[in-house]
Parts: sequence; structure tokens; C-alpha cells
Amino acid sequence: MSRATRRQFLQGAAGTTLALPFFESLAAGKDKMSRPRQRMAIYYIPMGVVRKGFFPGEEETLLPKFNGATTKAIGIERSVETKAFEDLTPTQEPLEPIKKKVSFISGLDRTYKQGTDVHAQCGSCFLSSATMESVTESAFPLDRTFDHIVADSIGGQTPFRTLTLSCNSHQDNKESIHFDNISWYGTGHVTPSIRDVRQAYRRLFGTQARGDFRNITDLVLEDARELQRDLNKRDQDKFKEYFDGIRSLELQIERLEGMRDEIKAAEIDLPADALLPRGEYIRTMGDIMVAALQTGLTNVATLMIGPERWNTPYLFESLFDKPMSHHTMTHAPHKFVNELLQIDKFYMQQYVYICQRMDSIIEFDGSTLLDNTIFTYGSGLGDGTTHQFNDLPIVMAGGEQLGVKQGQHTHVPDNTPLANLFLTQAQLLGIEIDAFADSTTTISDMKR
Repeated sequence: MSRATRRQFLQGAAGTTLALPFFESLAAGKDKMSRPRQRMAIYYIPMGVVRKGFFPGEEETLLPKFNGATTKAIGIERSVETKAFEDLTPTQEPLEPIKKKVSFISGLDRTYKQGTDVHAQCGSCFLSSATMESVTESAFPLDRTFDHIVADSIGGQTPFRTLTLSCNSHQDNKESIHFDNISWYGTGHVTPSIRDVRQAYRRLFGTQARGDFRNITDLVLEDARELQRDLNKRDQDKFKEYFDGIRSLELQIERLEGMRDEIKAAEIDLPADALLPRGEYIRTMGDIMVAALQTGLTNVATLMIGPERWNTPYLFESLFDKPMSHHTMTHAPHKFVNELLQIDKFYMQQYVYICQRMDSIIEFDGSTLLDNTIFTYGSGLGDGTTHQFNDLPIVMAGGEQLGVKQGQHTHVPDNTPLANLFLTQAQLLGIEIDAFADSTTTISDMKR
């Protein structure tokens, strides 16, 4: 294998390739990087949040009654200000270890187009933020999404312009594609998401073998030993950390696959995928996403944690003793408020896990993968009970190397479009655009 190729991949039997991170000791001349690559990732949660658990100052507010349409947020009035992100709400508590690398932005709104399904619109339009008047080919204000705008600038030199992952591998899908996709490369043109962890792994890290070998790392082991001899001590440590991480990921996938086979054999009425532990499924997809960002397979990724409005029950391990439907519970908050608060915190825990994985990966200049990635947690609903499109729950981690102000809570003025956040992120990523969708300006307090 040529030196240039081996800076990017390990090769093995049966056409196996394993993508590699950047190793400074193998780079020379024009191949040297002056700074780590800029990345962007999205972590989308369905059904919004329980406001009293997520938003500060709302702990004692009354739970709203179910509203099938949309309504304005039922909460407290907040002053427009930016302050230190210190006192975390119950849902935000998992952020404690990383809060100095996190920004919390409240008050951002999305436009709702009447006459269309609330959940379908909030999921499919979260990253488009198009105005009602700008799109005539669709019932939804569905335009080219932000991840593709970013990929136009920073994704062109990667094998995957964008990586679109979903934690919904159910086969009982009865809803339209608008409930289950957040990435669109044009109106009516969905970016197909990868939903199966083994499929995602094989597609990204590549093998023509199907069942002949258990682990891709086994297939490239000889080439890996050869490569290590060319690396300096720092890169050898980096290589071992990465190689061990990939091996661990393989074992996670094998474990999930084994569980799926056992559930099918038991002939349980619920779909086998519904009984897979949610946390392990999300974390494994998160590990795959992190590995892809680390190795340069992509610079832009989205991870949809679950579909909007699907009533298929999920097994939330450590929370409940049986599968539960998140969507169904949001329509009866007075009965299920404790369960809903647990789910909100659970999803935040998985987000923090992925953030910490990113922050543990050291780039060649001593910064971390998280320092060079803008990683956004968000939902297209402010509350799953009221179906409100205003005051959306938004958390942004990372981006220190890109000029992001961290460790703060910014509350923006009323009627500030969500697109202002995306425009701000675009400029932080060095993308020279003055507007995105219905944006009005950037959020200056987010920039150093």
C-alpha cells in the first residue's frame, strides 16, 4: 500500500478497509494540516421536552393540558440577557461535567404552517427553517436543510458529504417520511438515513465480507502492525486508542445483533427492534458518528434519536420494566409526567455521552474533536403536549476552536427565528453567507 493511502486507510483481506484519523507523523509537505478540520453535527430529539424540567424558573409552573394544534409557550417571562450557564435544571443535570463547553440558547422560534401535521412539520422542517411563502412545491415549508448548506462548504473533500443516521430501525413504519427524517437535499427529496448499526458500520468502514469474518479489525491487523512502525510515540498512542475504540464498537454491534435474534426467537408480539435497549442503540450510533467525524469520512452529520409521533413502544433500559411509547405519554402529561421527565433526562445523558466521546479524542494540535465541532442538541417542538413551535429546547456543545462562546445561557428576544442560530453557526464555520431561510441576523452573544 502506498504511503499516501495508508495515511487514510488500513487494508486487509476480502476487500476490507478501515478509515484512519489524521496522523501527523505520516504527513509531509503539502499534506500537513495547519489546523484540524471544522465539523458540524446535529442531535435531534422527538416530541420536545417537558418544560418544567428543562427550562430554568419553570419548575413550579402547572402542567399544560393536551393541545392537538399549536400554542404559545406556557411559561415565565424572561429578560433578554446572556449569563453564565451554572444552575442546571433537572433535565440539564447530565450536562454538569461538560457545562463549560456548552451553550444554552432559549427563546428561538419556528414558523408553523397551518393545515399540516404538527409532528411531521417539526421534524422535517427543523433544519430547513423555510418560510411559508418560500416553498410552493410542498405542503410543508420544506427546503434544502442546513446540513447540506454546510456540506457545500466543508463536506466536498470527504467520502460522505453528509452522514445521516437514525435510531429507528422498526419495520412497522406507518407514518410518512416527514415524521422520520430531518435531512433533505431539496424540497421533496429526502436524504435516506442509515438506521441499522451494522449497516452503518460496514458502509463507513468497508468490507466485502458478509459473514465470513466476525470483526473488520481482524482483517486489517497485519497492515495495522506495519503501519504502527511508521508512527511516532504520540501517534502510536492515538492509533491504539482509535483501534481499541473500533474494536469496542464492533462488540457493541455484535451484542445488539445477538439481542435482536433472541427477541425474534422468543416470538414476542412487539417488533424485535422495539425491545432493543434505547441507550445502547443511541450510544452505538453515536460512536459510529464520532468515528466518521474523527477519521474524515465526513465533516457533517445528523443523528435523529427517534421518529416524531410513532407509537411503537421502546425499551428505555433502567427506566421502565416494559417498552413505553414516548408520543402517547406526551398526550397525557398529568398521568405520565414523571416518566416523561425521565425520558428527557435519558436523552440528555446520551447526548452528553457523545459529547464526552468527542472531547476525549485529541487532535494533532492538542485540541479535541469537540473543540472543532459544533454539536447541537435540539427539537422542533418546545413541548410535546402543547405542540408549540416557539421557545425550542436548544443546547450547543463544542466549537471552542471555531470561536464559540461557551459556558453561557443566552435568552434571545421574542420571535427570534431558529434560522438565526444556523446562520450564526455557518459564519462560525467560516461559511460566507449573509442569510439562511427566514433568518434576520446572527446571535452575536454566541461569538467570541
